[in-house]
Amino acid sequence: MQYRKFGSLDWEVSALSFGAMRLPVLDDKSSKINEPLATAMLRRAIDAGVNYVDTAWGYHQEQSEPFLGRALKDGYREKVHLATKMPSWLIKEAADFDRYLETQMERLDVDHLDLYLLHTLNKRHWDKLKALDVLTWAEKKMSEGVFHHFGFSFHDQYSVFESIVNDYDNWAMAQIQYNYIDVDYQAGRKGLKLAADRGMAVVIMEPLRGGMIAKDPPPEPVAETYASSERDWSPVAWALNWLWDQPEVSTTLSGMSAMEHVEENLALATEAGLAEFTDADHALIDAVRKAYASLEPIPCTQCEYCLPCPSGVAIPRIFDVYNEAVSFDAWGHGRWVYNNMIKPEERADNCTECGECEAICPQNIKIIQWLATVHERLAEPAA
Repeated sequence: MQYRKFGSLDWEVSALSFGAMRLPVLDDKSSKINEPLATAMLRRAIDAGVNYVDTAWGYHQEQSEPFLGRALKDGYREKVHLATKMPSWLIKEAADFDRYLETQMERLDVDHLDLYLLHTLNKRHWDKLKALDVLTWAEKKMSEGVFHHFGFSFHDQYSVFESIVNDYDNWAMAQIQYNYIDVDYQAGRKGLKLAADRGMAVVIMEPLRGGMIAKDPPPEPVAETYASSERDWSPVAWALNWLWDQPEVSTTLSGMSAMEHVEENLALATEAGLAEFTDADHALIDAVRKAYASLEPIPCTQCEYCLPCPSGVAIPRIFDVYNEAVSFDAWGHGRWVYNNMIKPEERADNCTECGECEAICPQNIKIIQWLATVHERLAEPAA
């Protein structure tokens, strides 16, 4: 196992870390963790040198933390740095800080946490938590030894990330979504470098974009691009090695759901190092990114000339969700995003076909026709 600096802290972290969000389950139900298999996977990873384990309040319908409390027995808790996260969206008052933390520690069956994170921070959550004085509370808990270090996971625009980083001098780490597709998404590469420059560790989530860029074989244009390289790497190897080549990356979380995932990732992590990527490798990844983009059926550039829509339809956002579903053959994910992350009043079926958007679209997209197609493909049927 290769190890890397964890920000400015005085310990090193394994290049690969274990995320307890996509554990193997029974009966296709996320709340029914396959405990014998998941325990074997976790302990295999730790025995091979993985020393960072990440979970959160809501993972596996609140069953991930209790599972880890059992799986980390027999001396395994002492071998890892354990992180869990405050459910920011559930916090209503300052008293909730202690209430959730105490419940999480009971679930995990621990007397302290190595790291405690504010989960899924965006501007709204951060403004609320700041107003409730979460930073003073965190300083007190750290002085008492309840948790040793404080950090956050992030889901918003870069400007919000920058503001959060600047609001507190003692952040130990940030957890961001980052992969070779999402270089400019949310915190992105700018956020990675900003946090590292401030001495923060950066933990990478979604290194395989929820498995979208791990498919083997990948779509034909992507497969052809990979085949042009002399390297005999799998899509997973390309994605992880691209991350591990960057010195600002402290560790890469993997949500492994099968033992073969553990074995493949461990094999890659034993060879993970800096300066492994050549100029040709970087050029190839740029070409892979373009190959995925070439699969997008709607030529929307997100210029937003079509906004505001008179009917309130979130046109660019809807097209982005659909393009992603097509490019990565991720229809389940696309439907979930469309039906859960886009407000009903902003979905495509609110289009009145007024045509204002088509008259000003620089790409001459047949927006009305595409909105109908998107809604037909992604909307859940009425109950």
